[in-house]
Amino acid sequence: MENFFDKALHFLGKKQPDIIALNIGSMDGVMFDEMIGYTNMYNFNVLYVEPVPYLFERLQSNIKNKAMFENSAISDYNGVIEMMTIDKEIIDSGLVHSCFYGMSAVYPPKNGLGSEFDRPTVEKYGKLIKVPCITFETLINKHRINNFEILKIDAEGHDFNIFKQIDLKKYTPKVIRLEWINLTDDEQKQIINIFNNNDYVYEISGQDIIGLPKYFYDEIKNTINTVNYDSESNVTLVTGLWNLGRNELTEGWSRSYEGHYLKKFEELLKIDNNIIIFGDSELESFVWERRKSYNTQFIYRDLNWFKNNEFYDKIQKIRTNKEWYGQVSWLQESTQSKLEMYNPIVMSKIFLLHDAKILDRFNSEYIFWIDAGLTNTVNLGYFTHDKVINNLPKLIKKFTFLTFPYETNSEIHGFEYNKLCEISEQKVNKVARGGFFGGPKQTISEINNLYYQLLNQTLSDGYMGTEESIFTIMIYKYPELFDYSEIEPNGLVWLFFENLKNKTLNIKSEKKQTLDNCNLKNIGLYVIGFNSPNQLKTLIQSFIDYDINFLNEPKKYLLNNSTDRSTDEEYIKICKEHGFEIIWKNENLGICGGRQFIAEHFNLTDLDGYFFFEDDMFFYPKKGEVCRNGFNRYIENLYNKIVEIVEKENFDFLKLNFSEFFGDNSTQWSWYNVPQVVREEYFPNNKKLPEQGLDPKAPRTKYNTIKTHKGLPYADGDVFYCNWPQIVTREGNKKMFLETKWAHPFEQTWMSHMFQETKKGKLYPGILLLTPTEHDRYEHYDRSIRKES
Repeated sequence: MENFFDKALHFLGKKQPDIIALNIGSMDGVMFDEMIGYTNMYNFNVLYVEPVPYLFERLQSNIKNKAMFENSAISDYNGVIEMMTIDKEIIDSGLVHSCFYGMSAVYPPKNGLGSEFDRPTVEKYGKLIKVPCITFETLINKHRINNFEILKIDAEGHDFNIFKQIDLKKYTPKVIRLEWINLTDDEQKQIINIFNNNDYVYEISGQDIIGLPKYFYDEIKNTINTVNYDSESNVTLVTGLWNLGRNELTEGWSRSYEGHYLKKFEELLKIDNNIIIFGDSELESFVWERRKSYNTQFIYRDLNWFKNNEFYDKIQKIRTNKEWYGQVSWLQESTQSKLEMYNPIVMSKIFLLHDAKILDRFNSEYIFWIDAGLTNTVNLGYFTHDKVINNLPKLIKKFTFLTFPYETNSEIHGFEYNKLCEISEQKVNKVARGGFFGGPKQTISEINNLYYQLLNQTLSDGYMGTEESIFTIMIYKYPELFDYSEIEPNGLVWLFFENLKNKTLNIKSEKKQTLDNCNLKNIGLYVIGFNSPNQLKTLIQSFIDYDINFLNEPKKYLLNNSTDRSTDEEYIKICKEHGFEIIWKNENLGICGGRQFIAEHFNLTDLDGYFFFEDDMFFYPKKGEVCRNGFNRYIENLYNKIVEIVEKENFDFLKLNFSEFFGDNSTQWSWYNVPQVVREEYFPNNKKLPEQGLDPKAPRTKYNTIKTHKGLPYADGDVFYCNWPQIVTREGNKKMFLETKWAHPFEQTWMSHMFQETKKGKLYPGILLLTPTEHDRYEHYDRSIRKES
């Protein structure tokens, strides 16, 4: 079972009344806190704990249902404690990135406020405040809580200090979620030991660890396995409707809520598919008069919900600014300008879609937003007679928008055109529609995060259109994450559903395709960099000297693991010059942590495969030379030959080097790392490891066949994995890094696991009989900051 937190909270909410939850580190109760969705749906009784005064004030204002509040930090003593924070005025003014909202921490901070990356911001704007602190027992006794079912702690690195005080034999919460990412390795180990000793099963998901008692986990799992969802497909639609007073606008903009929107919404409710609906209590009554609960989920949201975020005030400031609505003649009388709540609602569609993903009780695989009034331009028969929604999973593989051509030189929906192109990083000639969009459920969180960042950035800078402006930026700026389907220039979306009915839908992406002579058309290049722009420069120069295709053909990414922020400017310069997209991290993920991140990042793109390099593994462009094992160092047109070999053989991964720094591929290095039972099974003549050091009689690597392709020799067999340069296919990436994950992966762990998968016939690796790269970390760093994971 996956998604422990989601499944457990739904299970509790449906089955058990009067749930008590502790939300320690609540912030304002809304932003960055998905607990609010479950709380609103199931009316949990929550004790909210937040020590920072301005956040606590907003928390009390935001939470309307039954609740208890505590304006203290939780620590291991009763008294006063120092915290690092940034004033709300600084954050609200846009002087710092919005991610600092709520990023307070007990001093010295372990979260972003304590990172090297954010040190300049913290030194300039951070301040120490003193707040009351109490122990966990004091908290429980003060609020007269005898037991609780849900425990959520998000204390920015102080989590273990709180968690270790809790006697799980005494309180036995059914759901525990702790922020994992800011804890030390020792604290993480202790948490796992506590779970194991108290018969909890746990899941590490994203930045958190979630624990459930084993009996409760089994109960949920058994229930899920016996549920029959009454639906013709695994697609859920999401929609919402509110009365914004549009009937008061001038002719051409005016529409009646009762005579137009409710009428069209009533038609939409005739669809048989599962629908999640957001709205107020009046709409809820309207819905239940026309729908049944087996395929309907209603989530209460009144108009005030759209005011309780940092976007509302920014939207109002822009829409009432004469410079904005005076850009073009139509804008001043538009819904965006005249209606207070129009943009706050349409710009929240992605957020509602994400909430629907969290609260979804239908166990959906695909989730799509559909406008409540869509049947105004789309015939209802597409949904009720042709049942086109059920065709979506066969054709939609990524998060997908509908786009129409749009030529302008002034603005798009009020968003200044040149600025939109600048943010999109290219000329924009199409717009993504907001009436229907979505895709696989697992993609929605990533899209939500990107959308949030772009919306906050653009509104803070004074630029605003509608949700379609941000959607448009996303399909251009992040083409690897999105597909789109083109509709007519008039923007009407009926053509999409017509093509969906006829199964003639043409799905596109902004991603440019290369290497038309083989199936691996979309290739990525990922490089891990650490504190040395010069190492990256040298690597790039080696691409140029050896085979320029390594630089020209792939989509290029630099995963910047650096902790030295003085290198940022030079990294930006190099990457801009050579077309690398920088993936910034606020911490050093380590070599293997970075490698795992790359695998997960690649999985969200539309790339067919990718090359992996560390920044100290350069090509050796000297013709005629051989390595210590007698294999060539150089061969012409290497890039295309590698891709053609992988296509021809269908390898999951192909290693580029036979000879490596510490050894070579004639020895089976997995032998040192596999469990003893595996060693005895596959190496009966080498069952015992040496007491220390390396064994000169270690088993040799078994190769099955040796072939050549255009003069380049390669082999298959028991090729072991290591973090040296390689090319990995989409299927290989899934088998190697996604189907089985470790919280803190190490190269030896992967080597052992992938060897076993290879012996089972599940993984198909290959290796070039060539040594084109070499290892040279010529700019050294303190070994104490070297990190594996």
